[in-house]
Formats: sequence, C-alpha cells, structure tokens
Amino acid sequence: MAAPVSELGALADPNSDVGALDVAGFDRATLIALLESMLRIRYAEEEVGLLVERGVARAPCHLGIGQEAIAVGVSHSLLATDRVFGGHRSHSHYLALGGDVFRLLAEVLGKAAGTSKGMGGSMHLYGAEVGFLGSVPLVGATIPLAVGAALAARLDGKGAIGLTYFGDGATEEGVFHESMNLAATFSLPVLFVCENNLFSSHLFISQRQPSDRIGRYGEAHRMVTATVDGNDVTAVARTAQRLIADARAGKGPALLEAVTYRHRGHVGPKEDIDVGVMRRLEDVVSWKQRDPIPRLVAAMFQQNLLTEGEYAGLQDGVRAEVAAASSKAQQGDYPPDSALLDLVYAGAQR
Repeated sequence: MAAPVSELGALADPNSDVGALDVAGFDRATLIALLESMLRIRYAEEEVGLLVERGVARAPCHLGIGQEAIAVGVSHSLLATDRVFGGHRSHSHYLALGGDVFRLLAEVLGKAAGTSKGMGGSMHLYGAEVGFLGSVPLVGATIPLAVGAALAARLDGKGAIGLTYFGDGATEEGVFHESMNLAATFSLPVLFVCENNLFSSHLFISQRQPSDRIGRYGEAHRMVTATVDGNDVTAVARTAQRLIADARAGKGPALLEAVTYRHRGHVGPKEDIDVGVMRRLEDVVSWKQRDPIPRLVAAMFQQNLLTEGEYAGLQDGVRAEVAAASSKAQQGDYPPDSALLDLVYAGAQR
C-alpha cells in the first residue's frame, strides 16, 4: 500500500514557522472584537474543563481549546438569519455567533435554563436567536441538514446561507459526499467548514486517508475550495468573507478547510495523548506556539493597536463574565420531571 501523502506541508507540521498574522484591512475595533470572542470561548471551555474535573459537569464534554480562530473568523461574516449547524465539539460555534455563556454552561450542567432546556448537554446545543440551529454527536449528521437549510434559504430568497462545521473524520462518512454532490449539483448557498485538526478520535489522518488535505474533496465536486491556517483568525475571516459573499450572491457552495490542532484530548479536560499513538505531548507543546490568541495579540502589539494594559483589562473582563455565568448556572434549577414527556411529545399527553 502506498504511503499517505502530506499536501498540507507547513500547515500540518508543528515545527514549521507559518509566519506572523497579517492584520492589514482590519480596523482596531474589529480586531479587538475578534480577540474578545476568542477569549470568551477559551475561558468558557476552560471553565467547562474545571467543572468536569470537579465532577460538577457529568456529561461527556469535547473541548476545542486551540481551535477558536475558526469559528470566530467564520462568524465575522455571518448573520443571525443564516442557518448554522455543528457537531460534538461546538461550544465555539455557538459562542462565536453571539451565544450566551450562561446558557451554554447551564446546558453543560443539565440545568433548565440551558440552550436545550438542560436535556441535551454539551453536545446538543441550540440557539436559533443567533442562527445556530443545532449540534449533535453523530459524526457528519448535521452536514445534510445544512444543505437542506441552504435549499430552504434559496427558496426564501432573502440571502441567507446554510453552514456546517465538521472535523476531518466526518469526511469519511458517506453522507458528507452525498451532501457535497447535492449542493454542487443544485448550486446551493452553503459553506462546508472542515476543522482539520488531523485527528479523528484515536487515529491520525495519515492512518485513515491517502492525503491530509481535505480540500481535495471540494475540488472533486467542482466547488470553490480554500485551505487556510486555522490558527490565523484574520486569514480565516478574509477567506470566509469571500466564500460567504459568493454564496449569498448565488455562486453556489464552497468548502473551507481550516488546519488547526486542539490542545486537549478527544474528550475530557486533560492535555493528554488519548487520541492515539501518533499524538505526542511534544507536538502539543509545539502546536501551542501557534495558539491563535497570542498570535493575534502579538500582531496587534506590533502594529500599536493594543497595549498590555488594554489586553489585561480585556482578559479580566471576560474572565469575570465567565465566572459570573458559571456561578449562576451552578445555582440554577434542573428541569422538572414533567420535562421528560413535555419535551418529547407535542400536544396533549395521553
């Protein structure tokens, strides 16, 4: 059998220098907003990790710490009227759209005030008010939903798009290819966003596919395809803005591959190598040099767009927001017993 091919090059090599962020074209207010959003996601997920460690949060929690730039960069061009779907690692997707930290943490804790009324947990989030129409743990399951939402959006004629987030592992599911084929054939306004963190649960991508570049699938379906550094929020934002604008303009679907790396394991709060024998702790350390948050901060410092005092104040403000949300969520009520039926059956119960 032929050896797998790396087409990603430096983007997939933790020891390669991919360069500094280019913040040209972004004003100071926008960059601060992007930074604040990434910090909110980071601190919220760190709080989830602590709740799991303390045994307060008991449902399985999949953390995307290190991948914040993707959701934040993409959401920069999204509207509340768009139809966005996620998967089992979707805290960032919900929060980047403007989702409420308290409602997220309440859901993780199974509280009635949660995004899914405490009945879904970490992997079943819902926030229609910000355009997030759901996440589920079944790999690839929301990809066709985004395609259907894109068809509905085109029929509505109001310029909305469908969007689905998924990992590199989901591209090995048949429904991914069926959805790509349908979207391309009918030229639907949908953006497929692959967060390629190089691992699918316990297997490195070279153990599962003949190439590490997911973009080849978009090209096979004759759709516009872009592969970017997923730890560069400005690169993600620029590329997503173009692809989303094209989708709104009726130019059909596109695939955005954002290459990244999560700091924590497959599930749970630990920075371990539980995802497989090819994940090494030294690689995790190397990938942290590409952490999207300090990379943006460094670029803003260099361009005199942010001072150390302003950054410290921003961090303190977001930390306080997350701490208050966590405290409120922990004090909240669980759903009543009646919710077991009320949220399953429509109409009068027999």
